[in-house]
Amino acid sequence: MSDGWNDILLIKPSSLGDIVMALPALSALRRSFGAARITWLVRPAFAPLIEGHPHLDEIVHFDRKTLGKAWYHPGAMKALVGLIADLRRRHFDAVLDLQGLLRTASLAWLSGCPQRFGPVWGREFAHHFYTTTVPRRIEWVHVIDYYMKLVEAMGGRDLGVEFVLPRKPDAVASAAALLAQNDLTPLRYAVLIPGSAQVSKCWPAERFAALADRLASDHGLAVVAIGSEAERVMVERVQTHAACQIVNLAGRTSLPELVEVLRSARLVVANDTGPGHIAATLGRPLVMMFSWSNPLRVGPYRRPECVVGRDIEARGMAVRSTDPAHAIDRITLDEVYARAAEQLGS
Repeated sequence: MSDGWNDILLIKPSSLGDIVMALPALSALRRSFGAARITWLVRPAFAPLIEGHPHLDEIVHFDRKTLGKAWYHPGAMKALVGLIADLRRRHFDAVLDLQGLLRTASLAWLSGCPQRFGPVWGREFAHHFYTTTVPRRIEWVHVIDYYMKLVEAMGGRDLGVEFVLPRKPDAVASAAALLAQNDLTPLRYAVLIPGSAQVSKCWPAERFAALADRLASDHGLAVVAIGSEAERVMVERVQTHAACQIVNLAGRTSLPELVEVLRSARLVVANDTGPGHIAATLGRPLVMMFSWSNPLRVGPYRRPECVVGRDIEARGMAVRSTDPAHAIDRITLDEVYARAAEQLGS
């Protein structure tokens, strides 16, 4: 295995939470291969999170919505051919695919790169496109630990887990202005994240509302709810059930601004969703609720005190549970409030 790479392509197009959990791999690559040029292939919607990252040289956009039409749309096929040609021109000597899907593994192969590293669990037979995989073991059940094993397989040696989310002055200023407009003081508000891309991960709106009321009355916190524009309706449902005022910031922040709103929060309570994982990397007091996803695998890294769910220690290496006892609505208001109070006390 090479002791040093010249040009590395990191493939992790989505989703938001998955990209956050790939950040330590990026930093480990930079520490291990300091002279290498590192490029990240990512969907345009998530690129602002990593733009300006000190350990990254370049971003290549992967427009899944367009490229997914390549088999029947001439313009999309032209875009796909152009992306492949662009990747081949860069002459990568190592590709690290952390997505593990057929479309990303095939792009790694089509890039012409001779050394391709990826997860052994690659779905859709993706692992056949890699030259090197790493077996799964319970000792590194968390995806971040597994990613580090892939970096180690590349020859990486400085494998400490480091989360770097660059602060952007414009986002810091605009987030501060947004908070001020809504009479929110840093470290004096709680953030609720009631939405998720998967409805089955969403804790009931009325329980979020009851939690908001208790945080306001018992701890004197203002309450903010965040999410995408599509999740604004979910936040409005929480507002309808709550007695306290809840500031609805869904759809009102850019991704860098969202980071800053979370960075200033006294507490974050979230479903298993991307902004919750951002809060985890920022070290904020956090409660994150898990249903079907295995928190041993994708929970806040080495922060078990933040996790609420059923049979957590018994999940093993499973990616997903099908046990009805693990449904999100089995998590009670008292459980979440107790964990929130613990986090506020600490």
